[in-house]
Amino acid sequence: MFEKNSKRHVTFFALVLSVVCSLLITAAATGLRERRQENMALDKKVNLLRAAGLVDAGQKYGKDTINTLYDRRIAEVFVDPQGKIMNAEDPDVMHLYFIHSQDARDAHDFNNISGYIVPINTRGLWGKIHGYLAFENDGQTVSGFSVFSHSETPGLGGEIESAWFQKNFKGKKILNSQDKFVSIGVAKGKAGNLSKGEQENYVDGISGATLTGRYLSEGIKNTLMKYEGVSVTFRQKQLKAKDGDPSHD
Repeated sequence: MFEKNSKRHVTFFALVLSVVCSLLITAAATGLRERRQENMALDKKVNLLRAAGLVDAGQKYGKDTINTLYDRRIAEVFVDPQGKIMNAEDPDVMHLYFIHSQDARDAHDFNNISGYIVPINTRGLWGKIHGYLAFENDGQTVSGFSVFSHSETPGLGGEIESAWFQKNFKGKKILNSQDKFVSIGVAKGKAGNLSKGEQENYVDGISGATLTGRYLSEGIKNTLMKYEGVSVTFRQKQLKAKDGDPSHD
């Protein structure tokens, strides 16, 4: 074809080598991108399960364990501001996750829902805070909280990802003693120092991270106001599918 060591031979060899290297780099990049996407999807499931109280934040779990538990206990649905189950393509729908007490074979099987999870995406001091806030099926009691992404300062605002802070949310209420919506707030100090009527609506603050606590409080309140229609349907036991038929009394 080409005389060995000729200019054409060297050029052809270099061209083939560059094409092969390019293909290998592309394949490696594609593989890394797919693996990163898989890891992100798995991390999302882990944090949803943590918020739901179905896995321990201090424990390590295998991928198969997480996927199996998620498929059995968590169902992603879409709702409108009034709390009706909608199609993903419908306008103004919001993400919501049901926590099933038994196998979640049907996302619209409302008879075994033990709670629900609201995505939290809000401003922090240095960037966005992403997490999940889980509720019992009474529509007012928090069952768990999980933060999976933030840019807060380690040792200060970054403590929002610590187990001690997230456990503060369990058992707190979004209604006050007069059954009015007030959300959940982060206190400037200890929630126990507040009046007895406020203690159920606040969690302990983080020393040196007042602004992080303020932004998180505001973000949670703004989000829960959007989902208040969902919480009301749970409080009234009138969760409905898109066709408007009551799912349970």
